[in-house]
Formats: sequence, structure tokens, C-alpha cells
Amino acid sequence: MGWEPDRYLQFSDERLRPAMDLLGRVPLLRPGRIVDLGCGAGNVTRLLAERWPGADITGLDSSPAMLERARSVLPGVRFDQAGVEHWEPEEPLDLLFSNAALHWVGDHENLFPRLVDALFPGGVLAVQMPGNFDAPSHRLIRELAASPEWVGRVGQARMGAVLGMADYHRLLAPLCTRLSLWETTYWQGMSGPSPVLDWLRGTTLLPYLASLDESGQAAFLAQLEGRLAAAYPPDTHGTTLFPFRRIFIVAQR
Repeated sequence: MGWEPDRYLQFSDERLRPAMDLLGRVPLLRPGRIVDLGCGAGNVTRLLAERWPGADITGLDSSPAMLERARSVLPGVRFDQAGVEHWEPEEPLDLLFSNAALHWVGDHENLFPRLVDALFPGGVLAVQMPGNFDAPSHRLIRELAASPEWVGRVGQARMGAVLGMADYHRLLAPLCTRLSLWETTYWQGMSGPSPVLDWLRGTTLLPYLASLDESGQAAFLAQLEGRLAAAYPPDTHGTTLFPFRRIFIVAQR
């Protein structure tokens, strides 16, 4: 699955806002050791470095392209390439921050307790993930991928998943002194001829396009574009509203 920093950052303001909302709920004054888990191009890592300039911050991601971009914009921050599934910190952390990344990783039943275990007592796990997998945009992708024309080529692709909020409470409450869970739906006003498709190409569609050649990608996107246009028509001013639900977790050990 090849991440493209420029395409992902096409909607940088909209993608950054949930991270800023999450950051505002972190109840720490001077964390010493911070990891940005799934740091991508480093735009969220920059926020962490600006808020806590004296902290030892490491960005972690599996994408070489994203890490190259992150290192170019934040040369003073350490960035490591690793997958979350098998990552273990060298020392306990004060803050483990993850914005829009952990839905790509499976087995949350074991992952989230393991992440809390990586914290110092009093340390914080702060997570934001998409929670809109039942939205028309995502449903239409799955329906197209399961159609007879495409099921043999992209039918095994997955767009990530999250548990229910009650499940995260069940997993984390026994391990934490404080736990906050909430969700927010961002009503994003977007412009352009195919804004929802452009948004999805930066993230959700990557696993589906990865197994197709250039002509296959063009055909798949063309079919999806028509379905998305019907589900998300622009208003009379040319603005397309794209509601996007996100879930938030702040767990203090």
C-alpha cells in the first residue's frame, strides 16, 4: 500500500483539525518522552513539538515516503520506520499519541492494552480514529469491490476497522486512572468536481488501488466517482458536504 504525501496533504487542514482537538484534551504539562504513532508526513508531530519543545519526540510510521517528507520538514525530530503491530518502545513513555492510524492495525483487543502498558504511571494514550465505516462513501467502495467485475481483483482489500466505544471502555477502564471517550462528526465543506473521491484516494482507497494496474485503477475510480457524486451532490453554491465521524480516546494510566 503506497502512501502519497502530496495527495494525503491535499486536505491537510481538514485532516489536522481532529488531531488538534485530541491534543487539546491531553492532560499533561511537561511530558518527557513522546511517540507519535503512525506519524505520516509529520504534520501532527510538528504540533507535538510546538506544544512541548523540550520533550524527546519520536515519530513512527511504516511508510518510507511519508517518513522522508516528515524528516524534511522536521529535521530535529527522530523518525523511525516500523509497523505498529510489533513495535515496542525502548523505555516507558509519557505520551503515546496516534492520529488516524490505528484503524489500519488489527487485533485492538490486544493492541490497546499493550499500548497502555508502554506508558509510565500517569502517562497518556491519546488516539483518534475514523468511525465512519458505515457512511455512504465507505459502503459504496465495499459494494463496488464486491461486484462481479471487481471482486476477483480487489475483493480482499480492507479499509481498516474499529471496535465499538463500549469495547474500548471495557478494554481500557480497568487499566487506567482516567478515561475519556467521545465522538465528533465533522461536516466538511469541500469544493471541486470530485472532492469526496479525492479525499478517499488519499487514504481509504489505497488498499483497493494497490492491486490494480494503471488502467484498472482508472476504471475502478471512474465507476466509484459516479456513485459518490450521486450520494454527495454539491449544493447550489458548489459546496459538497462530507460528514466524517471520528472517535477519540484519552486514557491515563
